[in-house]
Amino acid sequence: MATDLFLRDSEEIQGDILAGFKKDNVSVLFLKFEDASRARDWLRQLIPQIATTREVAAFNEAFSEARRTSGGDDPKTLKATWLGVSLTYEGLRTLSTTDPFPQPPPVGSGLEAFKEGSAKRAGALGDTGENSPANWLFGNGRSQPVHAVLKLSADTETDLRTAIEAQRIAAAEYRVLIVYQQNAQTLLGSRRGKEHFGFKDGISEPGIRGFDRPDPNRPEEVEGHPGTRIIPAGEFVCGEEPAPGSFRDFPDWARAGSFQVVRRLAQDVPGWWSQVAVKLKELRLAKAVPDTATTEWLAARLVGRWRSGAPVCRFRDHDVPNTPGAASDNDFDFRDDLEGLVTPLWSHLRKTSPRAGLQAPDPSHPPFDAGELDGRRIMRRGTPYGAPFDPASEGPGGPDDPRGLLFVCYQADIQRQFEFIQADWMDQPDFPPGRNPVPGKDPVTQEAPDVDFESRESDGTVKHTPLSFAQFVQTTGSVYAFMPSLSTLRGLADGRLVGPDRTAAGGQTGQTGQGSQGGGQSQTQTQQGGQTTAPGGPAYPCDDFLAVPDQWRRDGQSRFWAYHGDRYRQISVADGTAHTDRAVDGDAPLSGHPAFQGIGRIDCLLPMPDLQNPGGKSWYWAFHSTGGGQRYRAVSITSGSGYTFALERPDRDLGAWPSLSGVDRVDCFLPVPDQQRVGGKSWYWAFHTTGGRQRYRLISVADGAAHTDVLERTDRELSQWGSLNDAAAVDCFLPVPDAQRVGGRSEYWVFHGDSYRRISVADGSGHPDRLVSGSRSVSAWNSLL
Repeated sequence: MATDLFLRDSEEIQGDILAGFKKDNVSVLFLKFEDASRARDWLRQLIPQIATTREVAAFNEAFSEARRTSGGDDPKTLKATWLGVSLTYEGLRTLSTTDPFPQPPPVGSGLEAFKEGSAKRAGALGDTGENSPANWLFGNGRSQPVHAVLKLSADTETDLRTAIEAQRIAAAEYRVLIVYQQNAQTLLGSRRGKEHFGFKDGISEPGIRGFDRPDPNRPEEVEGHPGTRIIPAGEFVCGEEPAPGSFRDFPDWARAGSFQVVRRLAQDVPGWWSQVAVKLKELRLAKAVPDTATTEWLAARLVGRWRSGAPVCRFRDHDVPNTPGAASDNDFDFRDDLEGLVTPLWSHLRKTSPRAGLQAPDPSHPPFDAGELDGRRIMRRGTPYGAPFDPASEGPGGPDDPRGLLFVCYQADIQRQFEFIQADWMDQPDFPPGRNPVPGKDPVTQEAPDVDFESRESDGTVKHTPLSFAQFVQTTGSVYAFMPSLSTLRGLADGRLVGPDRTAAGGQTGQTGQGSQGGGQSQTQTQQGGQTTAPGGPAYPCDDFLAVPDQWRRDGQSRFWAYHGDRYRQISVADGTAHTDRAVDGDAPLSGHPAFQGIGRIDCLLPMPDLQNPGGKSWYWAFHSTGGGQRYRAVSITSGSGYTFALERPDRDLGAWPSLSGVDRVDCFLPVPDQQRVGGKSWYWAFHTTGGRQRYRLISVADGAAHTDVLERTDRELSQWGSLNDAAAVDCFLPVPDAQRVGGRSEYWVFHGDSYRRISVADGSGHPDRLVSGSRSVSAWNSLL
């Protein structure tokens, strides 16, 4: 994967934030913790099930490619069930037993909004009257509190039901109460991709810097999606670089996480369309619309797009549902329609994302550029709930049947992003500012007593016709939550509020009760209140390790190159009980070696079994990901001072390995300990991610110039390794230098995410494995700080 798309490989950031779950079947469970200790146990068993950005991004890319190959049909064999968890302020406090904000958060900040919660801030957002918290089904601040929000997404209804049942059983076991459950489902047939009023939804989502590929000719936009701006990742993920002027001072526990808003928005579909028809009659009487105007014509102006998604500014007179590209068109702005004569200033599209074309109160000031509004974007992940409206139905689909939108959005700053859009744009009559008469509120979602419908008279003058709209979208539940990083969740499962860098919020406590990786206490670590802190900054998870060719168990030390992203460093590990480790060299860029030119990240390195140090040179296959998938090349490294790296053979597609047929990406190899160069053949377990899930298979590689490879055993699930069955995915293995083939067993450190564990694998039939020591933080490795 190119280094500038580093966020696609994140195993810290939960899925759905940057890589949307994009499933047809969704359920959100709103949970209350009855017992803090049991809740931490619940979280501990939940963590391995949580989808990461890396998993979801890989699956979505494979799914999209399969759709392109099949001519647009969804692939039937690619399925996954995703799970994400977020916590309210009270949920964080309950799990950690400390206040997430030892000092009050800044007044007016998103952190303050999160702490106060949506019920307390409802009035400022227009959630009054029928929309007030008193009428909410959850999050109302009066009945059962919400501590956690569990989002489940699946391709099929059956898979979703299975996932819900499993979570219900776990909740009952750990005394976690399900306060409310809201199911949602993509509408079927011609309604697919649309919300209940009938308009295509989710078209205008932004791209993310470091995640989406920029267009080579228009680098500020997503490749293949003209007009879709690439927004700084820090607007959605705390701790990443945000847009200029955005909030940056997040607590450590917030790093690699995102603040979530969940709202249940009920829609009165017949009432809304009836209102559109009545308003069209009023406009006809006022001679403010063409004689050919229909309810569809007016409804499109309320939304800013036609039902198909085609923008009104490009297709003024009628919808164009069969025009290629029109349904997902974002390549437009409103610079040529500053007065809103084509797309009204109060339309939902312009109220929620004004684009280039927002005029300042001073008319002499040029319209704002779209980039100046980057700090106001949100990432929406909504799904309709309820049956579509059917006027002939007396049951599901009838006029009184509950339906609406399960609205979910992610952002780094709830106040500056979601609340600002809701209160200062959508619910503000005087936005855009400086108009006389004022434009009015968003009539799609708000009660809009007066909007200013502008039209042009035959003499060219602008005519202003007031219209009044009742509200047919009602807020029936709302929660502010935080979706933490995987590291923060692991800390919370132990009762500690810490972030990816293992620095605790409000203090300097680290991993509890853990010494160096070998089980002893490293001399460079310190004890604070019974807890171990590794100085020197955060550790990074490793992509792979490679033994330095002539430095294996030399004078009781073994040296390795540790690869991470576009960097590597040399470390050493000592023999003995403590296995003391240290950094030999600091980080250096991959690009410093001709052998790795053009590689943004090494996924794994596999030594060629019969070409290890003959004539002072060792050969390797280097597997690495690019935008088009994984490729590999042959490289060599000379022994001795300098260690010259050379490119021996250029990149080839992964398909050149018959034993890896059907594999999306190889993550790592583990040599079968007693099957190396036996009868001219070496065997390996190949761990790979395919369809968004990691599995492993058994392959062999023969000695000789061709290095013929064979698939010896087909894929198995990671859970079939007893020592790995609770790990979501394995990144790499590092052999314990003085524990190889000792007493018929070989031991390895297994790195997964920001944790590692120690396992052993026995020689002989079945190669039984066992867990030697459980998962610990990578920060226990001084050489990786």
